Amino acid sequence: MAVLPTTIQLISIIGAALFMLIIFRLIAKGKLREEYSIVWILCTLLLIIFSIWRKGLEKIALFLGVYYAPSLIFLGAFFAVAIFLVHLSLVNSKLQNQIKSLAHEIAFIKNEIDSQKKKSEENA
Repeated sequence: MAVLPTTIQLISIIGAALFMLIIFRLIAKGKLREEYSIVWILCTLLLIIFSIWRKGLEKIALFLGVYYAPSLIFLGAFFAVAIFLVHLSLVNSKLQNQIKSLAHEIAFIKNEIDSQKKKSEENA
């Protein structure tokens, strides 16, 4: 029975390390921006810490008064996802405003070009 927790611990450490490697490769290839990678790196580091320090989650749950320690992971994940979604909503809103502003500028420039073409055709 003692072999199973060690096996699970080893699998979780290897899985978290592989996930960290994937994140670093995505950053190196330019597919993931650094500002978003920080969240993933921190979450992966937490997974590695709790994989190595097996009693850590139980101690934190006891300190916070949580009866079932694994539920603390789900609570933390819920809050992390909620915060990340709010952040992405803010980024999305900012990008929509920038797109709207750029569309207005393009329309203005196109109007200027059309009026310049009309003037040049009238002068010719």
